[in-house]
Amino acid sequence: MKPDLHRFPLLVAWEMTRACLLACQHCRASAVPDPLPDELSTAEGLKLLRELATYTPKPILLPTGGDPLARPDLFLLLEEAQRLGLKVGITPAVTPRLTREVVARFRELGVHQMAISLDGASPETHDGFRGVPGTFALALKALTWAKEVGLMTQVNTTVTRRTAKELPGIAEILSEKGVATWEVFFLVPVGRGALLEQLSPEGYEEVMHLLYELSRRHPFKVRTTEGPMFRRIVLERRQREGGQDGALVGEGRGAHVSDGFGFVFVAANGEVYPSGFLPLSAGNVRETPLLQIYRESPIFQALRNKALLKGKCGVCEYRELCGGSRARAYAETGDYLESDPRCAYIPRTWGQMPLA
Repeated sequence: MKPDLHRFPLLVAWEMTRACLLACQHCRASAVPDPLPDELSTAEGLKLLRELATYTPKPILLPTGGDPLARPDLFLLLEEAQRLGLKVGITPAVTPRLTREVVARFRELGVHQMAISLDGASPETHDGFRGVPGTFALALKALTWAKEVGLMTQVNTTVTRRTAKELPGIAEILSEKGVATWEVFFLVPVGRGALLEQLSPEGYEEVMHLLYELSRRHPFKVRTTEGPMFRRIVLERRQREGGQDGALVGEGRGAHVSDGFGFVFVAANGEVYPSGFLPLSAGNVRETPLLQIYRESPIFQALRNKALLKGKCGVCEYRELCGGSRARAYAETGDYLESDPRCAYIPRTWGQMPLA
C-alpha cells in the first residue's frame, strides 16, 4: 500500500550540522569548518527521532550536513534511531573522519545505506569540484570498505555543465564498486551552487536520456533529485520500447516524492523546509512538532496541490508524475509554483492555451 504523503513524509532529511572540512563548489549549505552555535542539541535531536518513530509508516531518516561525522554525538543518535526502528540512509562527507572503522560502525548500528558523493570519474575532475585533493581516492576506498562489511551504498552526483560529461565514467565506477543506487542531483542555484553553470533545458533533456540508457546497461537504480522530469523520460522510453507503463526505473519507493510532498528537510537550527534546495521556512521543530508543520504549513499544502502549478507545468499531462522542480522554479523565478525553467518539454495543450 502506498503511503499517504499528504499526512506523513516518507523521507526526512536532517542537516545535523553545517560543519564540514570540504569546500565543494556546489554546496547547498555553504558549509563552514565549525558547527554553528544554534544547531539542535543532543536532547533536541533525540526528541526529533522519537517523534519520527510515531509516524505511520515510519519515515526513512537521512542524516546529512555539512558532515554528520562532525557531530560528536552522531553514534549516540544512530543508536537511538536503531532502537526506534528507523531506517537510516546517511551521507557522510568524504574527509579523514570517514575511516574503515566508521563505515563498520555504521553497519553495526543498522544503517541501511551510506551515500558517498562522486562528481567526476577521475581524481582531477572530482577533486577539482570538491575543492580538496584526495577526496576521489578516499571516496573509492569508502565504497570498498562498505562492500566488505555488507553496507549498501549510494553515490550522489551533481550535474552541471562541467560534470555532465563525467556521467558515463562515473557509471562504470559504480558498477565496479557494487553500488545499489545512483542519485543524480540536478543543480539548483543556491548556496555556493549559485556560482556554477547549469545546463540548458535541452542539455538536461539529453542528460536524462543518457541516464536512462546507463540505467539499462548497469545493475544499479537511478534516481534524480530536483530532476523529476526523469520520470517522464523513463515512461516515454519504456512505452516506446514496449515496457510496462508504470514501471519507472529507480523509483522503488512506491510514491513520487518531491519537495514538500513526501519529503521534508530539517535544518541544523531546527528550521523546516520543503527541501534543502527550497529555502522557505515553514516553522521550527523547537516550537512546533515536525508533523504539524508538514501537514498544516501553507507552503507544504500548496506544494502538495499540483492544481496550483503555473505556466506549462500547470497544464502538463505529466503534472502528477513530474510537476517540475519547485526549488529551481523558486531559485530562478522567485515563485515556487511557476514552471520549471529547465524543462524542455512542451505539453500537448500548451500551444492551444489562450493568451492572457
